[in-house]
Amino acid sequence: MGWDVLALGPAERAAYRAARIGFVFQFYHLLRDLDALENVCLARMVRDRPRRYDRRAARARAAELLAQVGLAARLHHRPPQLSGGERQRVAIARALMNEPEVVLCDEPTGNLDQRTAQGILELLWELKRTTETTFVIVTHDAQVAARADRELHMSAGRLEA
Repeated sequence: MGWDVLALGPAERAAYRAARIGFVFQFYHLLRDLDALENVCLARMVRDRPRRYDRRAARARAAELLAQVGLAARLHHRPPQLSGGERQRVAIARALMNEPEVVLCDEPTGNLDQRTAQGILELLWELKRTTETTFVIVTHDAQVAARADRELHMSAGRLEA
């Protein structure tokens, strides 16, 4: 805390994002040629760059996270071999890879059927309870928003308290 990120240069801002912020996208943004384990490791590779990247430690952490989100048996499956809910769980594990302070979730259930969406929401709330991570969820779904600890609304590009 106490960082003025606007005072940082572009490379410093990128490093800050890679180390302290996780992202979960509506459309997952997984690389189809990498398996689940490798997709989760990408966050660490970006953060550490080649000179500091510890492949063994990254793979161990990624496997642990994938087990935590219920995908221990799917480590070596590529995205086309995974369901939408499984892809979103890989994306959540990737977002948590660097133990961020904040995870930004853009419509994390928007691309999922209702039952799968409920499972993803339960997972996010469980992770909120068990980690020291803040989850910021952007959604158009009033039911998802209603479950949050705090609900803010935007209208015409302005934040309404």
